[in-house]
Formats: sequence, C-alpha cells, structure tokens
Amino acid sequence: MEFTAEMIAGFLGGEIVGDKNAKVHTVSSIEEGKSGSLTYLTNPKYESHLYTTDASIVLVDKSFEPSQPTAATLIKVDNAGACVLKLLEMYNAAKPRRKGISDRASVSEQATIGEECYIGDFTVIEQGAEIGKNCQIYPQVYIGAGVKIGDGTILYAGVKIYEGCQVGSNCILHSGSVIGADGFGFMPNATGGFDKIPQLGNVIIEDDVEIGANTCIDRAKTDSTIIRRGVKLDNLIQIGHNCQIGENTVSSAQTGIAGTSKVGKNCFLAGQVGIADHVTIGDRVKIGSKSGLDKDVPNDEIRFGYPALPGMQYHRSAAIFKKLPEMARQINELEKQLNELKK
Repeated sequence: MEFTAEMIAGFLGGEIVGDKNAKVHTVSSIEEGKSGSLTYLTNPKYESHLYTTDASIVLVDKSFEPSQPTAATLIKVDNAGACVLKLLEMYNAAKPRRKGISDRASVSEQATIGEECYIGDFTVIEQGAEIGKNCQIYPQVYIGAGVKIGDGTILYAGVKIYEGCQVGSNCILHSGSVIGADGFGFMPNATGGFDKIPQLGNVIIEDDVEIGANTCIDRAKTDSTIIRRGVKLDNLIQIGHNCQIGENTVSSAQTGIAGTSKVGKNCFLAGQVGIADHVTIGDRVKIGSKSGLDKDVPNDEIRFGYPALPGMQYHRSAAIFKKLPEMARQINELEKQLNELKK
C-alpha cells in the first residue's frame, strides 16, 4: 500500500510543505527513517533528526518552524501525535483481511461460524462454539465446546479458549494467551497432600478488550471471572479465578492478581504489580511498578512499594531508607557517648 503526501494531508486536513507527490508505504521513527517511510516529530528534543532523516514525509505541528532546510516533505497538522494515531489506524484498516476456512482446520459440524471469517491451519473449534462475523482466527487456535466469540474479534496463533468461556466483540487476543484454565484451587487433606477443588465457572471477556501474549485468565470456581469492556492487559499477566477487572483498566506486564480480587474501572497497574486474594481496588487507582497489595484501596488513590503505601508516604519513607546506614552509624555513636556519660 502506498500513499502520497497529498492523500495524507487531505485525510488529516494538513498543509503540505514540499513535494505533494512524495510517496510512502511504511511508518518509522524519525531516527530510523528510510526513503519511502512516514515519520513524525512530536518532541522538540528530536528536532535535530528532522534534518538528517531519510524519511520521505514528516508530520509536524502547525506551530513548528524548521531552523534548517529539510529534504523530507512536511505535513503540518493541528496535533501531530493524534494524527499519527489516525494514520496508523487507517494503515491497519487498509491491510488485506484473510478470509475462508482452511482445509486443515478442524471445525465441528455443531459449531456456528459467522460470515466473512478467517480460520487458519490446524485450528480446532469444538461443538457448540459460536463465532461471530468478521472474526480472524489464526493457525493453531483452540476454541472449546460452547465458547462464544463476538463479531470482529481477532485470535492470534496459539490462543486457547477453554469450554464455556465468552469473548466479546472487537477483542484482540495475542499469541499464547489462555482463557479459562482451572483456577488455582486446592485443599489440604489428611495425608498431607492436596485435593483439587473443581473449577466449574467460566471466563467472560466483554467487548473491546485486548489481551497480551502468554497472559492467562483462570476460570471461576463458580460463577465467572469477568474482564469488563475496554480493559487492556499486557503480556505475561496472571488473573486468578473469580477476579473482576473494571472497565478501561490497563495493566502492564507480569502483573499477578490472586483469586476473588476486584479491580475497579479506569485503573492503571504498572509492571510486576502483585495483588493478594480477596482484595478490592477502587476506581481510578494507580499502582506503581513492583508494588504488592494485601489490603483494599479506596477510589482515586496511588500506591507504591512492598507492602504498598500511599504515594507521598512511600516517597517520604524511601527518602529515609536511603539514609539508614548513616542514621545507624550516628545512633551507634550516640550510644557510645551515652554509655561514657553513664560511667
């Protein structure tokens, strides 16, 4: 796919400075720009790269004035950052969509497949599964009995969805994600071992959710583990049984949430956050990297550290922690002086 500067400016309502016939077929960073690529300048500290980049077209804000001549064609827009996102969405939508069911896929006669779907090689779809229209199901996906998947959802290679689970419309599940494996439930027995607690619930994923590669969401012991509309989960995340994640909450990689915990809507969980079981996190909460929570958090709070503390308390504590060796030396010296006085 190839686009001219004139086409891009027309789509974005921008002003061309340079060759209106300049063509691009890919997107790059401004540092790595090559001929035929479109890039952008949104941070002034990267301006020097504008004068050396080999990119053919550069998006800039309308207020920007170059201090040197540029070889690239500039397109001036109201907000270069927002326009880049629009272009990426346009480029992605213009990519050809795969269609048809591979002869090497195994699709049960009792499954329902919507119109305009793609089902790749060695995918298995069990009986009673319902797949909406315009879905893209890549090779080696497993969809268990009775699974329901909404319209326009993409399942990348190697996704596994266990029986009875539900995935909404316009979701994206990346390779290796596992939806509906058993929750981690065991009970000690009289012999010193553990008896497995049957996990009889399912997982419900609402619309517009994106789940990263190798992320696991466990089925509930009873009822449902629920991922609400608009949630975005990074790679390598573990969501325990009977958890609920609120609308438009975002979590970075390697977060772990133990069973029956609830996270509110519009929360942000940074990387490697750990949340203990039966904890309730309110709405619009922000949790810093590597924080560990074993207590409830009210709405609109910030937590850092292990165990997690309120934001300012954590920063004050961290400032003192750095001084502990010197404070310990001073205390030892004061103890010596006090002992001398006692003598």
